Amino acid sequence: MRTEDSGIVTSASETKTVSPEAFLEMVRTHDHRLRALAFRLLGDRDRMDDALQEAYLKAFRALPGFRGEAATGTWLFRIVYNTCVDEIRRSARANLVPVPEVDQPDPNSDPAEITYRSDELAAALSDLSEQDRALVMLVDGEGFPYQDTARILGLPVGTIASRLHRARRTLRKSLADYRGEQR
Repeated sequence: MRTEDSGIVTSASETKTVSPEAFLEMVRTHDHRLRALAFRLLGDRDRMDDALQEAYLKAFRALPGFRGEAATGTWLFRIVYNTCVDEIRRSARANLVPVPEVDQPDPNSDPAEITYRSDELAAALSDLSEQDRALVMLVDGEGFPYQDTARILGLPVGTIASRLHRARRTLRKSLADYRGEQR
């Protein structure tokens, strides 16, 4: 658990109440990465905002019962992931095309090349299932270790390794196809 999050968790578990200010600070710590995951799963900013609002409300209500078995970031990612999956199921649109954001491009890069590569990646990611897309985003995009990713997705660690291998292979093939390469 992040040191700065431990105070809110201890306070919430002891008093069964949560300070809204402390909760907001905890969410701010993880918000950027949670937004990236939600956007890439849902592919739409409005749906992302709705899902995050719902997820943060769920987390706020559930925090007094948080046992601290996982880091608060891992716990929040799990809630956001589940909320996004629920949203996808509700809308019955499982094959959404997420559009990845280019955070800070190299100033020497050609803007057309950056856009082209972003479009290629978005198309390749759309070839993956929602769970495989989340898996790639968590491990490769956010740097989560397999153990934390397993907790977030509710899968055994061995399954994470095998699905990640398969998802990466699918991404490589899709990117090669989009670039016109034969492998």
